[in-house]
Amino acid sequence: MQYNENQNSHPGLWNDDEHLKSAVASCVTRVFAWMFAALCVTAIAALAVVRFESLQAFVFSSDVVFFGLIIAQLALVMGVSAGIGRLSSSTAIALFFFYAALNGLTLSSIFMVYEIGTIYNAFAVCALTFAVMAIYGATTRKDLSSIGSLCIMALFGLIAASVLNIFLRSDALDFIVSYAGILIFVGLTAYDTQRTKRMLSEAVAANCEEAVRKVSVLGALSLYLNFINLFLRILRVMGRRR
Repeated sequence: MQYNENQNSHPGLWNDDEHLKSAVASCVTRVFAWMFAALCVTAIAALAVVRFESLQAFVFSSDVVFFGLIIAQLALVMGVSAGIGRLSSSTAIALFFFYAALNGLTLSSIFMVYEIGTIYNAFAVCALTFAVMAIYGATTRKDLSSIGSLCIMALFGLIAASVLNIFLRSDALDFIVSYAGILIFVGLTAYDTQRTKRMLSEAVAANCEEAVRKVSVLGALSLYLNFINLFLRILRVMGRRR
């Protein structure tokens, strides 16, 4: 990724390693703050659907509306990821939170499928697992690039297996896909945390504030997606359907 916002640079701002490390740590904290804020937006949107019958009727009124929301989410993720170089950081942030809200509308369906206690337990397990792997990714000196590449390739296989199981309806394959998904997103959490920290280090060292903000948005989006997918896999494993 290349950025051209050199007008926002401030040469000489980071003159030593200690200042650089401190600045990067602050940026990493901001990434997780944005991710947490996006999760809160998703939760509020999901609970709003459960609480208000009119909103619930809109979201689940027809397959066209529901799958239209899903398509809109995919378009937003691809748009932000692919167009980050052309978007301003403020626009990217707004689109990120708009995506989180749309995601909450569709994720509200889990309250109609799983018991509330199961949802809370799955969230707690997910949060703990995510935190452990994020800390590991942020602190380890081991290069996780090979693990990340393996997880990304495995993710494509997971998607293919999930699509295939729509037609096969195999309990055994569903079991494998669920547990494999947990392992994949656990690995991606550590990898994306390390990758985001590395990209932030490069952006901070280049003294480009706009680049730092854009990398922060991409990092928050990646980690948000990992958290949501990890949560859904854990919920599927733990869940008792109503």
